Amino acid sequence: MNVLLVDDHPLILSALQTVIRGLGDDVVVEGVDSAAAARALLQRDANFDLVLLDLALGDADGFDVLVELRQTYPALPVVVVSASERASDVIRAIDLGAMGFVPKRSSNAQLTEALKMVMSGGLYVPPMMLGLQGSAAPEVDTVPSVMHTQAAPLGTLAGPERHQQVLAMESIGLTPRQTEVLGLLLKGLPNKLIARELSLSVETVKDHVAAVLRALNVSTRTQAVLAVSQMTQDGHRRSG
Repeated sequence: MNVLLVDDHPLILSALQTVIRGLGDDVVVEGVDSAAAARALLQRDANFDLVLLDLALGDADGFDVLVELRQTYPALPVVVVSASERASDVIRAIDLGAMGFVPKRSSNAQLTEALKMVMSGGLYVPPMMLGLQGSAAPEVDTVPSVMHTQAAPLGTLAGPERHQQVLAMESIGLTPRQTEVLGLLLKGLPNKLIARELSLSVETVKDHVAAVLRALNVSTRTQAVLAVSQMTQDGHRRSG
Protein backbone atom coordinates (compact mmCIF):
# COMPACT_ATOMS: atom_id res chain seq x y z
CA MET A 1 0.00 0.00 0.00
CA ASN A 2 1.35 3.41 -1.00
CA VAL A 3 0.39 6.32 1.23
CA LEU A 4 0.94 10.03 0.66
CA LEU A 5 1.11 12.32 3.71
CA VAL A 6 0.62 16.07 3.30
CA ASP A 7 1.41 18.07 6.46
CA ASP A 8 3.63 21.12 6.94
CA HIS A 9 4.43 20.34 10.58
CA PRO A 10 7.70 18.29 10.68
CA LEU A 11 6.93 16.53 13.98
CA ILE A 12 3.43 15.53 12.95
CA LEU A 13 4.67 14.38 9.53
CA SER A 14 7.32 12.20 11.15
CA ALA A 15 4.85 10.81 13.71
CA LEU A 16 2.30 9.91 11.06
CA GLN A 17 4.95 8.18 8.96
CA THR A 18 5.96 6.07 11.96
CA VAL A 19 2.41 5.06 12.77
CA ILE A 20 1.46 4.21 9.19
CA ARG A 21 4.59 2.18 8.53
CA GLY A 22 3.52 0.06 11.49
CA LEU A 23 0.43 -1.09 9.58
CA GLY A 24 2.44 -3.65 7.62
CA ASP A 25 5.66 -4.52 5.85
CA ASP A 26 4.09 -3.72 2.48
CA VAL A 27 3.26 -0.11 3.43
CA VAL A 28 5.27 2.58 1.64
CA VAL A 29 4.89 6.13 2.96
CA GLU A 30 5.82 9.34 1.15
CA GLY A 31 5.62 12.59 3.11
CA VAL A 32 5.51 16.14 1.74
CA ASP A 33 5.16 19.46 3.56
CA SER A 34 3.11 21.52 1.11
CA ALA A 35 0.27 21.40 -1.38
CA ALA A 36 2.69 22.31 -4.16
CA ALA A 37 4.95 19.37 -3.31
CA ALA A 38 1.97 17.00 -3.19
CA ARG A 39 0.73 18.28 -6.54
CA ALA A 40 4.15 17.83 -8.15
CA LEU A 41 4.60 14.35 -6.70
CA LEU A 42 1.19 13.16 -7.92
CA GLN A 43 1.84 14.57 -11.36
CA ARG A 44 5.03 12.52 -11.55
CA ASP A 45 3.50 9.38 -10.05
CA ALA A 46 -0.16 9.03 -9.07
CA ASN A 47 0.28 5.42 -7.94
CA PHE A 48 -0.96 5.97 -4.39
CA ASP A 49 -3.66 4.08 -2.52
CA LEU A 50 -4.42 6.73 0.10
CA VAL A 51 -3.76 10.38 0.92
CA LEU A 52 -3.66 11.81 4.44
CA LEU A 53 -4.21 15.54 4.26
CA ASP A 54 -3.77 18.29 6.83
CA LEU A 55 -6.17 21.23 6.54
CA ALA A 56 -3.75 23.90 7.78
CA LEU A 57 -1.07 24.01 5.10
CA GLY A 58 1.29 26.94 4.74
CA ASP A 59 0.81 27.37 1.00
CA ALA A 60 -2.87 26.47 0.52
CA ASP A 61 -6.21 25.99 2.20
CA GLY A 62 -6.63 22.30 2.96
CA PHE A 63 -10.26 22.28 1.84
CA ASP A 64 -9.22 23.66 -1.55
CA VAL A 65 -6.60 20.93 -1.83
CA LEU A 66 -9.22 18.31 -0.92
CA VAL A 67 -11.49 19.55 -3.71
CA GLU A 68 -8.58 19.51 -6.16
CA LEU A 69 -7.59 15.96 -5.22
CA ARG A 70 -11.15 14.65 -5.51
CA GLN A 71 -11.59 16.27 -8.92
CA THR A 72 -8.20 15.29 -10.34
CA TYR A 73 -7.89 11.83 -8.77
CA PRO A 74 -11.48 10.69 -8.04
CA ALA A 75 -10.44 7.09 -7.35
CA LEU A 76 -7.87 8.12 -4.72
CA PRO A 77 -9.35 8.15 -1.20
CA VAL A 78 -8.42 11.12 1.00
CA VAL A 79 -8.49 11.13 4.80
CA VAL A 80 -8.25 14.47 6.58
CA VAL A 81 -5.96 14.48 9.63
CA SER A 82 -6.46 17.80 11.38
CA ALA A 83 -5.86 19.63 14.64
CA SER A 84 -9.42 20.92 14.29
CA GLU A 85 -12.25 19.06 15.98
CA ARG A 86 -14.98 21.48 14.94
CA ALA A 87 -18.12 19.72 13.78
CA SER A 88 -18.39 22.20 10.90
CA ASP A 89 -14.93 21.19 9.63
CA VAL A 90 -15.77 17.48 9.83
CA ILE A 91 -19.05 17.98 7.95
CA ARG A 92 -17.43 20.21 5.33
CA ALA A 93 -14.64 17.68 4.71
CA ILE A 94 -17.13 14.85 4.26
CA ASP A 95 -19.27 17.07 2.02
CA LEU A 96 -16.22 17.69 -0.18
CA GLY A 97 -15.51 13.98 -0.57
CA ALA A 98 -13.12 13.01 2.24
CA MET A 99 -13.44 9.34 3.17
CA GLY A 100 -12.43 10.02 6.75
CA PHE A 101 -11.63 12.70 9.32
CA VAL A 102 -9.17 11.96 12.12
CA PRO A 103 -8.36 14.57 14.80
CA LYS A 104 -4.63 14.83 15.50
CA ARG A 105 -5.21 14.21 19.18
CA SER A 106 -6.47 10.72 18.35
CA SER A 107 -4.52 7.75 19.62
CA ASN A 108 -2.41 5.60 17.33
CA ALA A 109 -5.04 2.86 17.67
CA GLN A 110 -7.79 5.22 16.52
CA LEU A 111 -5.76 6.32 13.52
CA THR A 112 -5.03 2.71 12.61
CA GLU A 113 -8.72 1.81 12.91
CA ALA A 114 -9.66 4.77 10.70
CA LEU A 115 -7.17 3.88 7.95
CA LYS A 116 -8.14 0.21 7.91
CA MET A 117 -11.81 1.17 7.69
CA VAL A 118 -11.23 3.51 4.76
CA MET A 119 -9.02 1.04 2.91
CA SER A 120 -11.73 -1.61 3.28
CA GLY A 121 -14.22 0.72 1.59
CA GLY A 122 -15.81 2.31 4.65
CA LEU A 123 -15.93 5.85 5.98
CA TYR A 124 -14.53 7.11 9.24
CA VAL A 125 -15.59 10.14 11.25
CA PRO A 126 -14.70 10.98 14.86
CA PRO A 127 -16.82 9.12 17.44
CA MET A 128 -18.08 12.40 18.92
CA MET A 129 -19.69 13.20 15.58
CA LEU A 130 -21.71 10.01 15.86
CA GLY A 131 -23.09 10.77 19.30
CA LEU A 132 -21.11 7.90 20.80
CA GLN A 133 -19.60 10.10 23.49
CA GLY A 134 -22.16 12.85 23.82
CA SER A 135 -20.71 16.34 23.84
CA ALA A 136 -17.52 15.45 25.70
CA ALA A 137 -14.13 15.27 24.07
CA PRO A 138 -13.10 11.71 23.17
CA GLU A 139 -11.16 9.94 25.88
CA VAL A 140 -7.83 8.38 25.07
CA ASP A 141 -7.10 5.27 27.09
CA THR A 142 -3.58 4.79 25.81
CA VAL A 143 -0.24 6.27 26.69
CA PRO A 144 0.09 9.63 24.85
CA SER A 145 1.51 8.85 21.44
CA VAL A 146 3.94 10.70 19.21
CA MET A 147 0.94 12.19 17.42
CA HIS A 148 0.34 14.36 20.46
CA THR A 149 3.46 16.45 20.02
CA GLN A 150 1.35 19.33 18.69
CA ALA A 151 -1.19 20.94 20.99
CA ALA A 152 -4.55 20.82 19.21
CA PRO A 153 -7.00 23.67 19.79
CA LEU A 154 -10.37 22.21 20.65
CA GLY A 155 -13.45 23.40 18.83
CA THR A 156 -17.11 22.85 19.47
CA LEU A 157 -17.95 19.16 19.43
CA ALA A 158 -21.20 17.83 18.04
CA GLY A 159 -23.64 16.00 20.24
CA PRO A 160 -25.94 13.17 19.16
CA GLU A 161 -28.79 13.93 16.80
CA ARG A 162 -31.74 11.97 15.43
CA HIS A 163 -29.95 10.86 12.28
CA GLN A 164 -27.03 9.49 14.32
CA GLN A 165 -28.89 6.57 15.85
CA VAL A 166 -27.28 3.18 15.31
CA LEU A 167 -28.83 1.20 12.48
CA ALA A 168 -27.98 -2.10 10.90
CA MET A 169 -27.13 -1.87 7.20
CA GLU A 170 -29.09 -5.02 6.44
CA SER A 171 -32.18 -3.57 8.08
CA ILE A 172 -32.44 -0.59 5.73
CA GLY A 173 -34.08 -2.55 2.95
CA LEU A 174 -32.48 -0.86 -0.06
CA THR A 175 -32.90 -2.29 -3.54
CA PRO A 176 -29.73 -3.36 -5.38
CA ARG A 177 -29.87 -0.18 -7.50
CA GLN A 178 -30.35 2.02 -4.43
CA THR A 179 -27.38 0.30 -2.83
CA GLU A 180 -25.28 1.17 -5.87
CA VAL A 181 -26.44 4.77 -5.68
CA LEU A 182 -25.62 4.90 -1.97
CA GLY A 183 -22.12 3.58 -2.64
CA LEU A 184 -21.43 6.32 -5.19
CA LEU A 185 -23.07 8.93 -2.99
CA LEU A 186 -20.71 7.99 -0.17
CA LYS A 187 -17.78 8.57 -2.54
CA GLY A 188 -18.89 12.17 -2.90
CA LEU A 189 -20.16 11.89 -6.49
CA PRO A 190 -22.85 14.40 -7.53
CA ASN A 191 -26.07 13.20 -9.17
CA LYS A 192 -24.78 13.86 -12.69
CA LEU A 193 -21.73 11.64 -12.23
CA ILE A 194 -23.80 8.94 -10.50
CA ALA A 195 -26.16 9.01 -13.47
CA ARG A 196 -23.24 8.67 -15.88
CA GLU A 197 -21.66 5.86 -13.86
CA LEU A 198 -24.89 3.84 -13.70
CA SER A 199 -26.24 4.82 -17.14
CA LEU A 200 -29.34 6.39 -15.62
CA SER A 201 -31.09 9.71 -16.06
CA VAL A 202 -30.40 12.43 -13.52
CA GLU A 203 -34.08 12.42 -12.54
CA THR A 204 -33.95 8.69 -11.83
CA VAL A 205 -30.85 9.19 -9.70
CA LYS A 206 -32.62 11.94 -7.76
CA ASP A 207 -35.47 9.53 -7.05
CA HIS A 208 -33.02 6.86 -5.85
CA VAL A 209 -31.15 9.35 -3.65
CA ALA A 210 -34.44 10.49 -2.10
CA ALA A 211 -35.36 6.86 -1.40
CA VAL A 212 -31.96 6.22 0.20
CA LEU A 213 -32.30 9.27 2.46
CA ARG A 214 -35.78 8.14 3.53
CA ALA A 215 -34.49 4.64 4.28
CA LEU A 216 -31.70 6.08 6.42
CA ASN A 217 -34.16 8.47 8.11
CA VAL A 218 -32.05 11.49 7.20
CA SER A 219 -32.61 14.58 5.08
CA THR A 220 -29.16 15.41 3.64
CA ARG A 221 -26.23 13.63 2.01
CA THR A 222 -23.93 14.54 4.89
CA GLN A 223 -26.34 13.02 7.41
CA ALA A 224 -26.41 9.91 5.23
CA VAL A 225 -22.61 9.70 5.31
CA LEU A 226 -22.59 10.08 9.10
CA ALA A 227 -25.33 7.48 9.53
CA VAL A 228 -23.58 4.91 7.33
CA SER A 229 -20.25 5.66 9.00
CA GLN A 230 -21.78 4.95 12.40
CA MET A 231 -23.25 1.68 11.14
CA THR A 232 -19.85 0.68 9.75
CA GLN A 233 -18.00 1.54 12.93
CA ASP A 234 -20.60 -0.11 15.15
CA GLY A 235 -20.43 -3.28 13.08
CA HIS A 236 -16.64 -3.16 13.16
CA ARG A 237 -16.66 -2.96 16.96
CA ARG A 238 -19.11 -5.87 17.28
CA SER A 239 -17.01 -8.07 15.01
CA GLY A 240 -13.71 -7.00 16.56
